[in-house]
Amino acid sequence: MSEARLLLVDDDPAHLNALADRLGGDGFRVTRAGSGAQALERLDAAWPDLVILDLMMPGMDGQTLARRIKSKADIPILVLSAVAAADSKANLIATYAEDYVTKPYDYAELVARIRRVLRRLQDQIPVEELVLGDVTLVPRKREAIVRGQRISLSPTECRFLATLASSMPRAVSTEQLLRKVWADSDAAEPAYVWVTVRRLRQKLELDADEPHHLITDTAGGYRLALWPPATS
Repeated sequence: MSEARLLLVDDDPAHLNALADRLGGDGFRVTRAGSGAQALERLDAAWPDLVILDLMMPGMDGQTLARRIKSKADIPILVLSAVAAADSKANLIATYAEDYVTKPYDYAELVARIRRVLRRLQDQIPVEELVLGDVTLVPRKREAIVRGQRISLSPTECRFLATLASSMPRAVSTEQLLRKVWADSDAAEPAYVWVTVRRLRQKLELDADEPHHLITDTAGGYRLALWPPATS
């Protein structure tokens, strides 16, 4: 774990160098980038195990950089940001990031989060493949085949779907989803679940407003369903 390669991206040279030096002192192999453009150059030179990026950067901001990184490869991302709003965290974690750390932060907590993300990504997702009629989920490849088209899934989306798949046909409550999918994220909120459900419905359903696969259960929570239904 201590030999993990980190790409650290921050436009503040003082913070960039101080954090890189401390992480290097703890055994991580750290590459530094002072901008989004420089980060993409570093990325092309060598793939890191984890990208740690500041959200508020001039030019190419952190969210744009995260999107560019994910278009190249499914490299895990940890966001550092002074923005503490729950909806901002939920959107970023659901779309691009493995975790979100609010500035100012405690260094020991940041290192613990880095190690948890790296350790979690080493664990295999238990579901090999799940056919739901016109949609096939392939969590190990982080993709879904939706009516013949391959759609990429974020790590969070994969964990979310794998959790629902392991409980089929029963529903999983919002509280259980928060515990299982965001186990390493402190103070995870229901908004994390709602944002993830919305994004998955946009990816998987013919009509996100009338879902057939990702169902809101009448008793609470969410469940996966086959569509079209199997005929006897």
